[in-house]
Amino acid sequence: MPHSDVRIVDMPAMRVASTLGYGETPEDQAARRITTFAASLGLKPGEPGYRTFGFNNPDPSPGSPNYGYEIWLLLEPEAMPDEVPEGITIKDIAPSKYAVTRFTGLENIGRTWKELVAWFEDSPYMRPPNWCTCLEEIINPAETDPQKWIFDLYLPITT
Repeated sequence: MPHSDVRIVDMPAMRVASTLGYGETPEDQAARRITTFAASLGLKPGEPGYRTFGFNNPDPSPGSPNYGYEIWLLLEPEAMPDEVPEGITIKDIAPSKYAVTRFTGLENIGRTWKELVAWFEDSPYMRPPNWCTCLEEIINPAETDPQKWIFDLYLPITT
C-alpha cells in the first residue's frame, strides 16, 4: 500500500453508544440494534450526526464460525438519551492516533486490512503501549449494496 493511500488521523475523545452481536453474522445483529437505538434519538444512516465504528470483539477462533462484533455510535452531547435500552452501553473513548485508509466493497476488507498492517510494519510508527481498538467505519451507511460500501479502516499508532 503506497504511503499516499494512508493518512494519519488524531481522533478526539468520544462518547459512544455501544452494542455487541455474537454468532455467525454478528455485524448484522449489532447493526440492527444500533440502528434502532439511533432512530430513537432521531438519527438515521447517511444523515448528519450518524457515525458508527465497528470491530471484532472477540475475534474469530479457528474451527468456530462464531465471533463477536461491536459497533459504536458516536453521540453528540445533545443526543444523549435519557434512558439506555438493554443491550446498549454508553462508553467514553480516549483520544487516539490512527493510520487510516479508504477502500470500496466489502469483499476487499480482508485484503485491505492486510495491506494496512504491512504498511504499518514498514512505517516509522509503533504500536501504542495501551493498544486501542482497530476500527472500521462505513462512510456511506445508507447504501444497501455491500459492494458499494466505502470504508475507512483505522489502525492505532504512536510515534
